[in-house]
Amino acid sequence: MIIFLEGILEDKHPARAIINAGGIGHEVIITLNTYEDLPSKGTKVRLQTHHHIREDAEILYGFSDNSERDFFVTLIGISGVGPSLAINILSGLPLYSLRSAIADEDAKRLSSIKGIGKKTAERIIVELKDKVSVLSVAEEKTKSGSSSKEERILNDAVLALVALGYRNSDAYTAVKRVLSAGESNIPVEEIVRKALGSIK
Repeated sequence: MIIFLEGILEDKHPARAIINAGGIGHEVIITLNTYEDLPSKGTKVRLQTHHHIREDAEILYGFSDNSERDFFVTLIGISGVGPSLAINILSGLPLYSLRSAIADEDAKRLSSIKGIGKKTAERIIVELKDKVSVLSVAEEKTKSGSSSKEERILNDAVLALVALGYRNSDAYTAVKRVLSAGESNIPVEEIVRKALGSIK
């Protein structure tokens, strides 16, 4: 079982990264949050991993910290939530926002993530509420409002695009393109409109 991977970051995309560890290129499936934490290409990186073994494939899922990896493992333990959907969930909201939504029993917010219907959202809340409520408070204390205005705008805009049916990776790339052009001071709705124009 591979629990972490350390090496040179050869390539990165919103949904995956290629890490050269000992001369072997490993493809690692990642969340958008982990993508944001990755260093530039050609530099050393270390990811916490979950080694998922199926009859027809072995897949590495990578995370920038243990908290996200542990939450991923918790999610795939829920009936009806496989690894791909768990990655989608963790890409749809920052971890602390996801925990808060579960603790607040906010099924509407969870079901706004692509691939999460009302029943799945309610199942996640039922199974994780008691575990997450304490964790959420602890993490909010450590975060102490560390989510910047731009991060909140980014997450809100990406979530809006995902709710419209776009893939997380496409939505993230489009919104980042708008924000990098210095558009972070306009309303989220306008950012979404500009992003839509670039991915049509």
